[in-house]
Amino acid sequence: MDREAAARRPLFRMFNDVPGRYDIMNRILTLGQDERWRKKAVKLCLDEDPERVLDICTGTADLALRIAKMADKPIEITASDFSQPMLDVAAEKAQKLNGRKVDFVLADTADLPFENNHFNVSTIGFAFRNLTYKNKFAGQYLSEILRTLKPGGIFIIAESSQPKNPILKLGFRVYLKVWVQWLGGLLSGHSRAYRYLAVSALNYYSPEEVGKLLEENGFTGFQHIPMLGGSAAIYSVRKPRK
Repeated sequence: MDREAAARRPLFRMFNDVPGRYDIMNRILTLGQDERWRKKAVKLCLDEDPERVLDICTGTADLALRIAKMADKPIEITASDFSQPMLDVAAEKAQKLNGRKVDFVLADTADLPFENNHFNVSTIGFAFRNLTYKNKFAGQYLSEILRTLKPGGIFIIAESSQPKNPILKLGFRVYLKVWVQWLGGLLSGHSRAYRYLAVSALNYYSPEEVGKLLEENGFTGFQHIPMLGGSAAIYSVRKPRK
């Protein structure tokens, strides 16, 4: 899919507008918990002892850079995103890696510029919802992620989730509507972006629905690790070996 087509998508402008305050807003709106969740995802990634890792929809590369920092040996890390302003912020942050390297690639997940069966691990941090929630391109995204993974490779997803406990679920709804939507819009100056964030998280799929979506698109071995009472989760699936 070409850049012109990607630019016509509703989220393209939103993510081009917010990168300057993106990181600090994440820290504020999650009270710093997003860092703990990413660390958990990185540990799962490094447990695979990978040679090549792809971080999809990397944004400002919090997840990709953490992989580079936590790895105890050199790894080929590629971070892709369709927003050049996001990648510009990511590249500036990467200058502090002290010799560790992340390759940044401007690319749409619907048309990844990588060979078949190339990566041992693919990761995505809090953007899987953008790829799959009421998104007509969801199947194309998942097909590309699957194509570029090696057989037996793992896809690790850090994402918001739906608490099952009724009290926690009510608290999560209030948090999204007040803390994320209202405060996020006020502090960032981009009310539309944080309204989308709150609404999509509020209505996103249950863990069972996420697992079904992934398995219907060719992945296997779905795993779900709830975080913070189920308001966030780490999901993982694998590309079949045959």
